[in-house]
Amino acid sequence: MSSVSYGFVRHLPGVAFADAVTRTTEALKTEGFGVLSEIDVSATLKKKLDVDFRPYVILGACNPQLAHKALSAEPQVGLLLPCNVVVQAEGDGSTVSIADPKAMFTMVSNPGMGDVAADAEGRLRRVIEKI
Repeated sequence: MSSVSYGFVRHLPGVAFADAVTRTTEALKTEGFGVLSEIDVSATLKKKLDVDFRPYVILGACNPQLAHKALSAEPQVGLLLPCNVVVQAEGDGSTVSIADPKAMFTMVSNPGMGDVAADAEGRLRRVIEKI
Protein backbone atom coordinates (compact mmCIF):
# COMPACT_ATOMS: atom_id res chain seq x y z
CA MET A 1 0.00 0.00 0.00
CA SER A 2 1.18 3.50 -0.77
CA SER A 3 -0.40 6.86 -0.16
CA VAL A 4 -0.82 10.39 -1.36
CA SER A 5 -1.36 13.32 0.99
CA TYR A 6 -5.14 12.95 0.64
CA GLY A 7 -5.64 9.21 0.36
CA PHE A 8 -4.50 5.61 0.34
CA VAL A 9 -3.47 3.74 -2.80
CA ARG A 10 -3.18 0.02 -3.47
CA HIS A 11 -1.80 -1.41 -6.70
CA LEU A 12 -3.19 -4.78 -7.73
CA PRO A 13 -0.89 -6.31 -10.37
CA GLY A 14 -2.62 -8.92 -12.48
CA VAL A 15 -6.10 -8.10 -11.12
CA ALA A 16 -8.60 -7.29 -13.86
CA PHE A 17 -10.58 -4.07 -13.50
CA ALA A 18 -13.97 -5.76 -12.97
CA ASP A 19 -12.46 -8.03 -10.33
CA ALA A 20 -10.92 -5.02 -8.58
CA VAL A 21 -14.32 -3.31 -8.46
CA THR A 22 -15.91 -6.44 -6.98
CA ARG A 23 -13.12 -6.93 -4.43
CA THR A 24 -13.34 -3.27 -3.41
CA THR A 25 -17.11 -3.34 -3.01
CA GLU A 26 -16.91 -6.51 -0.91
CA ALA A 27 -14.13 -5.12 1.29
CA LEU A 28 -16.17 -1.95 1.87
CA LYS A 29 -19.11 -4.09 3.03
CA THR A 30 -16.97 -5.81 5.65
CA GLU A 31 -16.39 -2.39 7.27
CA GLY A 32 -20.04 -1.31 7.11
CA PHE A 33 -19.87 0.75 3.90
CA GLY A 34 -22.31 0.51 1.05
CA VAL A 35 -21.83 1.96 -2.41
CA LEU A 36 -24.39 4.73 -2.97
CA SER A 37 -23.16 5.79 -6.38
CA GLU A 38 -20.93 4.56 -9.17
CA ILE A 39 -19.64 7.03 -11.71
CA ASP A 40 -18.24 5.38 -14.82
CA VAL A 41 -15.73 8.05 -15.80
CA SER A 42 -14.56 6.28 -18.96
CA ALA A 43 -18.13 5.91 -20.28
CA THR A 44 -18.93 9.54 -19.43
CA LEU A 45 -15.83 10.83 -21.21
CA LYS A 46 -16.67 8.72 -24.26
CA LYS A 47 -20.26 9.96 -24.34
CA LYS A 48 -19.57 13.64 -23.65
CA LEU A 49 -16.19 14.16 -25.35
CA ASP A 50 -15.84 11.13 -27.62
CA VAL A 51 -12.50 10.27 -26.04
CA ASP A 52 -11.27 6.87 -25.00
CA PHE A 53 -10.11 6.58 -21.40
CA ARG A 54 -8.97 3.58 -19.39
CA PRO A 55 -11.61 1.83 -17.25
CA TYR A 56 -12.08 4.17 -14.28
CA VAL A 57 -14.95 4.35 -11.76
CA ILE A 58 -15.58 6.51 -8.74
CA LEU A 59 -17.54 4.70 -6.03
CA GLY A 60 -19.42 6.83 -3.49
CA ALA A 61 -19.07 4.77 -0.30
CA CYS A 62 -21.07 5.46 2.85
CA ASN A 63 -21.17 3.97 6.32
CA PRO A 64 -24.61 5.03 7.64
CA GLN A 65 -23.58 5.10 11.31
CA LEU A 66 -20.54 7.28 10.62
CA ALA A 67 -22.52 9.52 8.27
CA HIS A 68 -25.19 10.03 10.94
CA LYS A 69 -22.57 10.93 13.57
CA ALA A 70 -20.84 13.33 11.19
CA LEU A 71 -24.04 15.03 10.06
CA SER A 72 -25.27 15.32 13.65
CA ALA A 73 -22.04 17.04 14.69
CA GLU A 74 -21.69 19.23 11.59
CA PRO A 75 -24.72 19.53 9.26
CA GLN A 76 -22.72 20.98 6.35
CA VAL A 77 -20.24 18.07 6.33
CA GLY A 78 -22.46 16.49 3.71
CA LEU A 79 -20.39 18.52 1.27
CA LEU A 80 -17.59 16.02 1.94
CA LEU A 81 -19.74 12.89 1.77
CA PRO A 82 -19.78 10.15 0.59
CA CYS A 83 -16.24 8.82 0.82
CA ASN A 84 -14.79 8.57 -2.68
CA VAL A 85 -13.12 5.38 -3.82
CA VAL A 86 -11.47 5.19 -7.25
CA VAL A 87 -10.87 1.94 -9.11
CA GLN A 88 -8.96 2.17 -12.36
CA ALA A 89 -7.23 -0.10 -14.82
CA GLU A 90 -3.50 0.45 -14.79
CA GLY A 91 -0.84 -1.45 -16.70
CA ASP A 92 -1.38 -5.18 -16.28
CA GLY A 93 -3.73 -4.77 -13.33
CA SER A 94 -5.73 -2.25 -11.37
CA THR A 95 -5.28 0.44 -8.76
CA VAL A 96 -7.64 1.33 -5.92
CA SER A 97 -7.46 4.73 -4.21
CA ILE A 98 -9.50 5.85 -1.20
CA ALA A 99 -9.82 9.42 0.02
CA ASP A 100 -8.48 9.86 3.56
CA PRO A 101 -11.34 11.17 5.74
CA LYS A 102 -8.89 12.80 8.15
CA ALA A 103 -7.35 14.76 5.29
CA MET A 104 -10.80 15.75 4.00
CA PHE A 105 -12.06 16.79 7.42
CA THR A 106 -9.12 19.12 8.07
CA MET A 107 -11.36 21.70 6.41
CA VAL A 108 -13.91 21.30 9.21
CA SER A 109 -13.13 23.24 12.38
CA ASN A 110 -15.68 21.38 14.55
CA PRO A 111 -13.70 19.36 17.14
CA GLY A 112 -16.55 16.82 17.29
CA MET A 113 -15.52 15.57 13.87
CA GLY A 114 -12.15 14.21 14.98
CA ASP A 115 -13.46 10.92 16.36
CA VAL A 116 -15.68 10.31 13.33
CA ALA A 117 -12.83 11.01 10.92
CA ALA A 118 -10.46 8.74 12.87
CA ASP A 119 -13.03 5.91 12.91
CA ALA A 120 -13.66 6.27 9.17
CA GLU A 121 -9.94 6.41 8.45
CA GLY A 122 -9.30 3.20 10.39
CA ARG A 123 -12.10 1.40 8.61
CA LEU A 124 -10.99 2.57 5.16
CA ARG A 125 -7.37 1.63 5.84
CA ARG A 126 -8.58 -1.88 6.68
CA VAL A 127 -10.61 -1.91 3.45
CA ILE A 128 -7.60 -1.12 1.28
CA GLU A 129 -5.52 -3.74 3.08
CA LYS A 130 -8.22 -6.40 2.42
CA ILE A 131 -8.48 -5.77 -1.31
